[in-house]
Amino acid sequence: MFAILDIETTGGSPKSEKITEIAIFFHDGEKVVDEWSTLINPEKPIPYFITGMTGITNEMVADAPRFYEVAREIVEKTENHTIVGHNVSFDYSFIRSEFKRLGFDFSRKTLCTVKLSRKLLPGYKSYSLGKICKELGIVIEDRHRAAGDALATVKLFELLLDKQNGESGFGLLNEPAGRYRNLNEHLTVEDIERIPEECGTYYFFDDKQQLLYIRNIRHRVLSHLGNSGSKRALEMKQRIHTISYELTGSELIALLKESREIKEQKPMYNRAQKRSLYYWGLYTSRDEYGYITFRLQKISETADDPVTCYNSKKEAREALTRMVEKNWLCQKLCGLYQTDGACFHHAIRQCNGACIQAEAVKDYNKRAETLLDSLKLDRGNVLIIDRGRSEEERSLVRIEKGMYMGYGYIQVNECYLGIDQMLECIRPELDNRDIRQILRNWLKNNKVEKMLYY
Repeated sequence: MFAILDIETTGGSPKSEKITEIAIFFHDGEKVVDEWSTLINPEKPIPYFITGMTGITNEMVADAPRFYEVAREIVEKTENHTIVGHNVSFDYSFIRSEFKRLGFDFSRKTLCTVKLSRKLLPGYKSYSLGKICKELGIVIEDRHRAAGDALATVKLFELLLDKQNGESGFGLLNEPAGRYRNLNEHLTVEDIERIPEECGTYYFFDDKQQLLYIRNIRHRVLSHLGNSGSKRALEMKQRIHTISYELTGSELIALLKESREIKEQKPMYNRAQKRSLYYWGLYTSRDEYGYITFRLQKISETADDPVTCYNSKKEAREALTRMVEKNWLCQKLCGLYQTDGACFHHAIRQCNGACIQAEAVKDYNKRAETLLDSLKLDRGNVLIIDRGRSEEERSLVRIEKGMYMGYGYIQVNECYLGIDQMLECIRPELDNRDIRQILRNWLKNNKVEKMLYY
């Protein structure tokens, strides 16, 4: 049985956007036997341009059920069904994300009519739903509405079934394995699909149990196994004999653990973190007049620790430019404008003249210190408390005087413990610039459950 579906959403990212409409046609391999659709209240505003494309307004979904109100019905209706969609990974990832927010692991086999069309109907310029249907004479009523697009996908799916020369539609279920072509014969699709969704560190081994690669987060693992874009990627896939994993509960700990283990174990195919994730650093000093200065430099060119790190010179320069403008600093003193006189910003009155000693050192340095403070890892002593490997557990990351000290876990019923007892749960770890950058970026861009200062 197949559940041929389409969804409409508030945007393109399942991490931050929500479903506004879903339509499902249930197909037995010969004909549609049932259908189901509903608008869904996304519990957030629908952007204007999305309304312009789909016609779905905030007023239309105001009284519609929320996803949790139809979740059970979706689970029951799609049980023992293969999810079929045009670019099915988009629809499926949104549905899985909605269920994940409810604490439920929604898992179904999937079938993509884009991939099937490319295989069975080669030679078309475009395989987007609108264009391939137009080429095939399939009329889409209510384009960019879930029911209209899902029904068009049904017609396309039936055409693809006919193209199979009468072979049962269930034979098409072999197609998902195509995503993982050229795997080692000992690694099956079932092995891959069993990789859990939870945060953790995953390890690829060859037939001699030599460690080939370390990665965190399941979707990154799957992206490597589905990647045939380079000779190196293909070579690694063919060597992977087994995959193991260690759950961490917290993505932050997965990142910290991954970084340390790559440096310690030096897997054959992890290149970047054997040395460093980051290649350009922001450094600071003082000039002859006492002004705080900044410069961008390749990390390999100095033994000094940078204030912060970047992946490329372009990224570093763009970030520094934003910080200079935000803190009203001097382009010249920040290494962004080479001149013997005043910087360009001074000419347009966006610099108070530190470049020509026209601004008091104390006043200028106060703003420069503000920039530095925003980039530093917390200089105090703090325990970061976040998700654990189960509902009854919490993870701990320890920072002391700006240095990473390690991580550990406690049971929820132990949260009343004093600081000293919590610190005893910490596994000691070495600090380095990659680790500090991971922590800095995480604390800047993500929320944790609690920051406990001591």
